[in-house]
Amino acid sequence: MISPAAKAPSAERWTLKAVRELFERPLLDLVFEAARVYRDHHDERRVQLCTLLSVKTGACPEDCGYCPQSAHHDAPVEPRKLMDAREVLERAREARDAGSTRFCMGAAWREVKDGPDFDRVLEMVRGVRRLGLEACCTLGMITEEQARRLKEAGLTAYNHNLDSSEEFYGKVISTRSYEDRLRTLRNVARAGISACCGGIIGMGESLEDRVALLHTLANLENPPESVPVNALVAAPGTPLEGRPPVDAFEFVRMIAAARVLFPRAKVRLSAGRLSLSPEAQALCFLAGADSIFTGEKLLTTPNPSWEADRALLKTLGLKPLKPEEHAPEA
Repeated sequence: MISPAAKAPSAERWTLKAVRELFERPLLDLVFEAARVYRDHHDERRVQLCTLLSVKTGACPEDCGYCPQSAHHDAPVEPRKLMDAREVLERAREARDAGSTRFCMGAAWREVKDGPDFDRVLEMVRGVRRLGLEACCTLGMITEEQARRLKEAGLTAYNHNLDSSEEFYGKVISTRSYEDRLRTLRNVARAGISACCGGIIGMGESLEDRVALLHTLANLENPPESVPVNALVAAPGTPLEGRPPVDAFEFVRMIAAARVLFPRAKVRLSAGRLSLSPEAQALCFLAGADSIFTGEKLLTTPNPSWEADRALLKTLGLKPLKPEEHAPEA
């Protein structure tokens, strides 16, 4: 069992020492504890299917070392302007009909600019909600006023990952600071929007960096309702091209620790699933992952097909979450 110090009441903050002790537990002990926490708060037979669409692709002024959409890198990604709202809503309808209950829209911007493009995004959000789907956006940095407008349009959640620890962050990204990321999360919280916030492992960070990331997430003033755990996809043309795939057991450990730290949140098995065997993904579900991103691409990186995911869920006896079982927020 977890020590009393690690099992802090939700009203208390997790100490760095407690998070480290949790993270360093023997893997099977950690998975067992995570599975127990998961079953205490969720229906372990249900998995939320989400779909992520790149609504504006490439030519991003940020230099994130993992991202093929950066204008600083020589990755084979063709820039594309912001999509028409009607086309986005058609894709959302297809995702809904295939079983997704959350539709996420990503735009390769450093920050949101007020004007016609942002107005079009608001139109997309309103349309996605009319389809009965949860609506999530990841648009870069936003102000408190922009967050308020997204909330009024019906946005369910805003994705803004911290990626890694504050110490490691600057080794991968130089065009914005960790504080920039935290400021956007504060703006999202003040507007009353749920945060979808997690990180990436496999970029060359240490185990201590992973512990620090989890510690930061767990101690946000408004902890995320959704924690995506990504394995690096070492995209050609990026500075992290050639990084070896993340060890499957390290990935499972990250999922399990996130589940214990965030008992009620969605822990999303996100990018990098193509590098994980079906058996490794099964361990992730056992350890508390209760959401996956479906569709053949996550923004611009490859992802398992709908058919492969349906087959895996069937083999494991898991079923997609239905809209009425996880109704979108007002």
